[in-house]
Amino acid sequence: MAEVMEKERKLDLGGRESIYQPEDKNLIFPYQPKFNSFAEERQHLKERLVAACRAFALEKFDYGFAGHLTVRDPEHPHLYWTNPMAVHFDQVKVSNLILADHEGNILEGKHALNRAGFVLHAAVHEKHPDIVAMCHAHTVYGTAFAALGKPLDPISQDAAAFFEDHMVLSEQAGQVAVEDNSGYNVAGSLKKVKAIIHRNHGLLTVSRHSIESAAFWFIALERCCKQQMIVEATGIKPNMLTPEVARYSREHVGSDYIGWLHFQPIWGYLKENQPDMFA
Repeated sequence: MAEVMEKERKLDLGGRESIYQPEDKNLIFPYQPKFNSFAEERQHLKERLVAACRAFALEKFDYGFAGHLTVRDPEHPHLYWTNPMAVHFDQVKVSNLILADHEGNILEGKHALNRAGFVLHAAVHEKHPDIVAMCHAHTVYGTAFAALGKPLDPISQDAAAFFEDHMVLSEQAGQVAVEDNSGYNVAGSLKKVKAIIHRNHGLLTVSRHSIESAAFWFIALERCCKQQMIVEATGIKPNMLTPEVARYSREHVGSDYIGWLHFQPIWGYLKENQPDMFA
């Protein structure tokens, strides 16, 4: 019976990636670009990585030198671009990004690499070749919620985006990842989800699509942690979405593509108001 109801809920998108994509292709709407060369794609990825860092600055996700965002190079998938060590998210620009390999060697860039970021991100990128981007920052609500060691509840459409698509990871909870094997231990525990609540540490998001998707879902995950903690503080038990409704909502508001689409207004704002990020 449940399977029949699930089939009835499926929508015919007519070849579109999402219900949000208009049927009339003449309408103004963000479309994913196509590239004529690796150089063109690389420039695109670097600009979006910088925009993701600037978006984190807008959200006040900074905490000293903590926080690292990475995206895999399109031509050399064993290499990844990341933000420089000890540079504020608001001051990251295309010219100060660094390119590193899985051993932590800097191939491009003048800045040092964040050791904790290298250990964890490099291990994830190496063990999971399908993951193209990863984000982590020490945020207020995400770190607090991670101390509870439990998953998000489906209390809203926002939270439904993460229903059965995130995990609580207890491996090396709270231990700073500075030794090589610590990153591999965490990476080896990951399931095929887009978000991780690392107990006593904080939030991580990954994307098999784009840095924009990974960045937006991190912003969304922090927001959902805040929402749930506010609801729990009332002492009133919230109404939960049923698993069927949560899955249906996740299908239409929780994909990698939707994460990319959600980031486009942020990209438009930053492109117009922070042109120095292209320097």
